[in-house]
Amino acid sequence: MLVIIGYLLALGCIFGGYIMHGGNIKVVLDALPNEILVIGGGALGAFVVNNQPKVIKATLRGIPAALKSSVHTKKSYLELMALLFDILQKARKEGLMSIEQDVDSPNESKLFQSYPNIVKDHHLTEFLTDYLRMMVSGNLNSYEIEALIDSELETHHQESHAPVAAVARVAAGLPAFGIVAAVLGVVNTMGSVGQAPAVLGSMIGSALVGTFLGILLAYGVVEPLGGLMEQQAEDRSKKFLCVKATLLASMQGYNPTTCIEFGRKVLFSTERPSFSEMEQHVRAKR
Repeated sequence: MLVIIGYLLALGCIFGGYIMHGGNIKVVLDALPNEILVIGGGALGAFVVNNQPKVIKATLRGIPAALKSSVHTKKSYLELMALLFDILQKARKEGLMSIEQDVDSPNESKLFQSYPNIVKDHHLTEFLTDYLRMMVSGNLNSYEIEALIDSELETHHQESHAPVAAVARVAAGLPAFGIVAAVLGVVNTMGSVGQAPAVLGSMIGSALVGTFLGILLAYGVVEPLGGLMEQQAEDRSKKFLCVKATLLASMQGYNPTTCIEFGRKVLFSTERPSFSEMEQHVRAKR
C-alpha cells in the first residue's frame, strides 16, 4: 500500500504541477504510447540481454514481492527464536542425538511442526537443519562451522542482490533510452520541415516527452523499486544471521536462554523483540 501511495504522490505532484503551470496534458498523453514503446521496449530488451535466465526469473518474482507488506516482522522473529530455544533446550536436556530425527525430517517433527510459518520457509529450514546436522555429527568445531556459514551467507547475499543490481541497471539506462526516443522524434520533425509552425511545435513537444519520460521512469519508478528490493533483501538475511549467532553460541557452551540472546541482538531494532517479550513468548509456547 505504501508503494502505491508513494507512486501516486510522486506522479500526482509532477503532473499536477505541470497542469497548474498551464501545461497541456494532451500533448503528453498523445505522445505516451509511442514513447513507452521505444523506451520501455528498449529497456526490456537490454534487461533480457544483460541478465542470465535465473536472474530474470528472480527479478520477476522479486518485483511483485516488493509491492507486498514485509513478512519479516517481530512476530516472525519471535517464532524463529522460540523454535531455536526449543531445539537447544531439548539437545541440552536429552543430548544432541535426541534432535537427530527432528533435523532429518522437519516436516514430520512435532518440534518443527509447532512452528508452521518457519517450516514454510524452505530455504531457512534447510539452512537451520543443515547446521544442526553438523552439530549432531560432532565432526566440526565452532570455527569451522562459522567459516562454512559465512561462505553460504555470502552466496545467499550475491543471489538475493542479483535482482537488485538488474533493476538498478535498468534504472541507469532509462534516461539514455529517453534520449534515444527524443532523437528519433527530432529526426521525424526534421523530415517534416515546411509544415505549419503549430504542427512542428507539436512534433518537437512530443519528441521532448521522450526525454522527460525516460528520466521520470528511471528516478520516479524503477530506481525507488530497486531500493525497496534491496532493503527487503537485507531483511531476509537477518533470519539467517540470527540462526548463525544462536547456533555458534550454543557450540561455545552457553545455555539456550543466552544463545537466543546472541541471536536477538543481530536483529534490526525496529523488529527486535525485547528480552521480556522473548521470554514471555517462549513460556507461552512451552
